[in-house]
Amino acid sequence: MRPGERGIRVRARDLVNLRAVLAPVAAGVCVMAATAAVLVPALGGDAERAGRGRGEVSSPTATHRAYGPGAAPAAPAVAPCTAHNAAESLRPSPDDGTAVTRIKEKGQLVVGVDQNTYQWGYRNPATGTLQGFDIDLARAIAEDILGPHPKVVFKAVPTNQRIPALRKRSVDMVVRTMTINCARKRQVAFSTSYFQAGQQVLAPVTSKIKAFDDSLRGKRVCTAAGSTGETELTAQRHGAKVLTVPSQLDCLVRLQLGQADAVVTDSALAAAQAAQDPAVELKGEPFTDESYGVAMNKDDTDLVRRVNKVLDDYRGGGADSRWMKAYRTWLKDDLPGISGPPSPEYSD
Repeated sequence: MRPGERGIRVRARDLVNLRAVLAPVAAGVCVMAATAAVLVPALGGDAERAGRGRGEVSSPTATHRAYGPGAAPAAPAVAPCTAHNAAESLRPSPDDGTAVTRIKEKGQLVVGVDQNTYQWGYRNPATGTLQGFDIDLARAIAEDILGPHPKVVFKAVPTNQRIPALRKRSVDMVVRTMTINCARKRQVAFSTSYFQAGQQVLAPVTSKIKAFDDSLRGKRVCTAAGSTGETELTAQRHGAKVLTVPSQLDCLVRLQLGQADAVVTDSALAAAQAAQDPAVELKGEPFTDESYGVAMNKDDTDLVRRVNKVLDDYRGGGADSRWMKAYRTWLKDDLPGISGPPSPEYSD
């Protein structure tokens, strides 16, 4: 899939200049429409450097029992996590438990996000403000918990610092194209899925690399440390030499500088990078099936239920849902053909 001319083109030299321009903004305060968003320094020393293929996702109407205030059940016995049930989460509830109350008492929601992934979580070069599909979702969660015009503190978190930030409670949640899988669910909790993706190869248009196969043999393949791409390459390299970096945008820069021959990342992120630079394209088809979820501290079960309640509202309304409006705003041009959000799956 090759994007049209509408995409933002970022070359290596432009990226260096762009970072120089936007670096002072990272520590500032930005008041956005309907949301006061405080931009704080990135978590991890490399975060300031950090920055789908086509497919259909069905959206049948979900039927479930929502719990009223004070009626959320105790955590049930949960079946062992497998690839089949990894996307299951707790049923939604509007109840204010310990974690939600803590956020209300602070008067702010602290969210770990990306600041360099085009159309998902990135700084608008003209304003320096954060925007994108993940940012819209984070605002919706904040509005539900804190009311109109909530204070949201966005912390830029590199890929390999998402789980540590949650476990140390440096953030209340992470909304950052984070794939739900069993290894991660042993360390943190996830909402239901809000987007479906898969791992895919990104390489120059002129490259002879065909897909995630033996055409990678002898090639330098870049992926982010702590990402699903790194896990897949660890399991099967196809003879490639693997380079790991703190964030996926660093892989695009490596590709542009000739320091890497290909990138393995989520298809949604690969499409965003192809939109930034028409000299690269997605190769082959996604070779995994993955769900993005909002990640939280494993002990914050009431917050998980509250986020799932927000996601139910966010998906509701068919073509007029907030999810579809965000999709049309940020993703449709580069990820066409998606008819709606993934349906929620519950473990209780």
